[in-house]
Amino acid sequence: MGLTAHDMSDMGRLAQLAMNPQSGTSREEIYLAVASLYRIQGAGLNERERELMREILRRLTRDVEMAIRIALAQRLAEDTTAPHDLILLLVDDTIEVARPLIIKSPLLTESDVLRLIAEAGIDHQEAIAGRPHIGLPVTDALVRSEHESVLLALVRNVTARISSTSYETLVQKSRALTGLQEPLIKRPDLPPQLATDMCGWVSDALKTYITTHYSMSPNTVASALQDVQVLMQSEPPPPRDPPADSALKLIEKLAASGQLKAGFLMRVLSQGQLDLFDLAFSKLAGVELGCFRTGFYDQGARIVALACHAVGIDRSVFNTVFNL
Repeated sequence: MGLTAHDMSDMGRLAQLAMNPQSGTSREEIYLAVASLYRIQGAGLNERERELMREILRRLTRDVEMAIRIALAQRLAEDTTAPHDLILLLVDDTIEVARPLIIKSPLLTESDVLRLIAEAGIDHQEAIAGRPHIGLPVTDALVRSEHESVLLALVRNVTARISSTSYETLVQKSRALTGLQEPLIKRPDLPPQLATDMCGWVSDALKTYITTHYSMSPNTVASALQDVQVLMQSEPPPPRDPPADSALKLIEKLAASGQLKAGFLMRVLSQGQLDLFDLAFSKLAGVELGCFRTGFYDQGARIVALACHAVGIDRSVFNTVFNL
């Protein structure tokens, strides 16, 4: 059902005033009157009427003081009954007007937010990154940004859900964007293995934080030791000869490309490629090869358990590592 004849008459006058303001009637007054009428009558408007109101507001936007537009946006930010297209019209305004709606409006859908990320500027993206409880499609889109301010706003948003793949991307970007490092490390849901990976390029203070907060708990150590108690009588393998140059080059190449991970360790160990296993393990652990071999093979199951935990080998495959 559209507007009544009286309402249409009011809107017609407002449209004429918008195009040719009369003496004593400011554009701000017309803007607020149209917005108010749109807000109140929104559910009863047909598409032609909606488009007329949107066109009036678009024409007036550039001439209405920003403070007026901000006040309207703030008034609509938590309104669950406001017309959706009125919200979108204001969200496409300058960031000062759009911000309260981006942060608070329950009427903005995930599709709306993804469109904004694709089409809007950095300021709008930064506001979206701070929106409470954004889900994986939105955070995956934001992580593709190359702007540190956007990524920083996302990492600082403790309610944002971030996938493990997006965390890997953020960790790699933190090599160059040093401002990301501390807030990223201090996120409680950062996967421990990725925190350990960051030890390769963060400051000593952050390395200490990682060591303290991502270390193996006493209960986990006890469980790991219990799992391998039956294997304690096994003789550790003797040290091997120095690795071939080809093995060294392969490990360096994998490390440089970010492909040196716990899965590679398990694969080469199960294939009996022990030189590659030792090189890869010592590289991931940040330990000189000779020291690694001495500790890993000569100092018992506890050291093996701790070392496996440090490089991200899951406890469920610890027995397999120890046996092999």
